[in-house]
Amino acid sequence: MENVEFKAELRDLALARTLCRQIKAAWVATLEQTDTYFRLAEGRLKRREAAGQATEWILYHRPDRAAARVSRFRILSQAQAELRFGASVPSVWVVVKKTRSVWMHSGVRIHLDQVEELGTFLELEALITPRQPLPECYRQVQLLGQAFAPVLGEVLSQSYSDMLAGEGGRLTIRGS
Repeated sequence: MENVEFKAELRDLALARTLCRQIKAAWVATLEQTDTYFRLAEGRLKRREAAGQATEWILYHRPDRAAARVSRFRILSQAQAELRFGASVPSVWVVVKKTRSVWMHSGVRIHLDQVEELGTFLELEALITPRQPLPECYRQVQLLGQAFAPVLGEVLSQSYSDMLAGEGGRLTIRGS
């Protein structure tokens, strides 16, 4: 599967929630998520756990670039991950804990993330499908990025895991 994703610092969480309501985004859920990242030779692997949700293992590849970008991913259930990795799960690299408020608008998932030790962020994800092809995903993400521009800070190129681990010299965001 593929999606177009965009991530930026969020400077005003309360105003971002107001903007979600103003654009008529549908609130989906607020989740306490723990993402455990594992070292791989190529790509990324994380185990996502949230109360009341099935554990997911997410294998993905995406470029580190401060712009909307395509991410290729595969989601495995716990049973599928056990079949794939058996007893040889790669070593744990870093753990990311966050509170994620999920909203939907025009086929785009809006994530308002409060990440422990890092701060507050906006993440947009548009799943590429036959009904929403790549150009439309980019268009929707761009439109939402413009709608949230008043509350956005720096556009991010890295994942929360990279930031927590201090990779690429980008561990400067603190507070919320």
